[in-house]
Amino acid sequence: MNLTMRPDLIGYSLAAVCLAAASSCSSVAETPALPSVQVPAFPIALDGQVGEDFTVDVPVTGRYRLLLDLEASGPGTFWVEDYIGNPDGRTYDITGPLAVEEAGKRKFVVDGSPLQAGEHRMRMHGSGVAEAKSLKLELLREHQVTPLILEQSMAGDDPWEVVWADEFNGTGLPDQDKWTHDLGDWGWGNREPQYYTDGDSKNARQEDGVLIIEARPGDAARPWTSARLTTRGKVSFLYGRIEIRAKVPSMDGTWAAGWTLGDDYRDEVSWPYCGEIDIMEAVGHEIDDESGDGINHGSCHTRAFYFKQGNHISETIPVKSMQEDFHVYACEWDADQVRLYLDGVHYYTYDQKATPEAWPFDRAQNLILNLAMGGGMGGEIDPAASAEGAPPQRVIVDYIRVLDRK
Repeated sequence: MNLTMRPDLIGYSLAAVCLAAASSCSSVAETPALPSVQVPAFPIALDGQVGEDFTVDVPVTGRYRLLLDLEASGPGTFWVEDYIGNPDGRTYDITGPLAVEEAGKRKFVVDGSPLQAGEHRMRMHGSGVAEAKSLKLELLREHQVTPLILEQSMAGDDPWEVVWADEFNGTGLPDQDKWTHDLGDWGWGNREPQYYTDGDSKNARQEDGVLIIEARPGDAARPWTSARLTTRGKVSFLYGRIEIRAKVPSMDGTWAAGWTLGDDYRDEVSWPYCGEIDIMEAVGHEIDDESGDGINHGSCHTRAFYFKQGNHISETIPVKSMQEDFHVYACEWDADQVRLYLDGVHYYTYDQKATPEAWPFDRAQNLILNLAMGGGMGGEIDPAASAEGAPPQRVIVDYIRVLDRK
């Protein structure tokens, strides 16, 4: 294993590195007020058909709160699109659908939208007639530069050795030295309804030797809350064997995942250029209610090969009793291939290296564990999931490990 300090952090003081990793550090001075932007193009009149474009100068790369004041003439759904006219022809929804049921004034607050510093051409969409009176952006978190990269050796046949792990043997919140809590309800690129909370043990906790990520209906007057944990801002990885021993929920609408995302990600235009490896991905509507048997999806997302352009390279494998029994979902990633395994059975290989767009996996990736609800893959949420007395919707993780060969 090679340990690398980010070149852009070499020579910084300890305080600067602590800030970059979003860690507390007693020597750091009081943080200045975070910037905000009042978008000057507003008010904008919406006719229910064609959206209206505007530009925003984003001062700092990070996660933002969007505050939209709107007066509607009747029912409609409204949302904000970013990167209008992007060369890939993509649609980047950064708010999710904002529904109005009747005429009147509404104030919407959307948290966590990722925005990279610079000029953004955006569009205000609406299916109803309304006046969008104002839009304000408030920085919630500056982007966290990951200060440490662990590069694993994959040569030879020596036994695997753990170089980083979380066995979840503590109590309360997940280890804050290892995990960052992603935050917000902006839809996460898939129009998911859940709000990912930051540091709420009802949604993410260590208990009895496991990590529990729990999606909860109705908390804080939100449709759903849940948790998304990432090592971004703490540590990232280049090559190695990654193991996740876990159980997943079976209710329709759940979407459980253990995966990697490239450290190059800043906002939605970064994906899939940054790369993504889906090691564990299971949705409740593919799991049998009685047996618990279901399907795991394994895949890699790159600019050259991904689902939104119809050439995604993916594979599925049947899994017995996904909710009741632990299974080991694993990835072996080296300089030439990404290979995926379920309980030791190899079922997927990605080896496309013809162009940089096909192989972003020569750059570091961070780990993510999350439980989403609904969205493009999760599908319709079973109303029984939020009924009184419904069983909790939980991903239960026994451990996550990164290994190499010495």
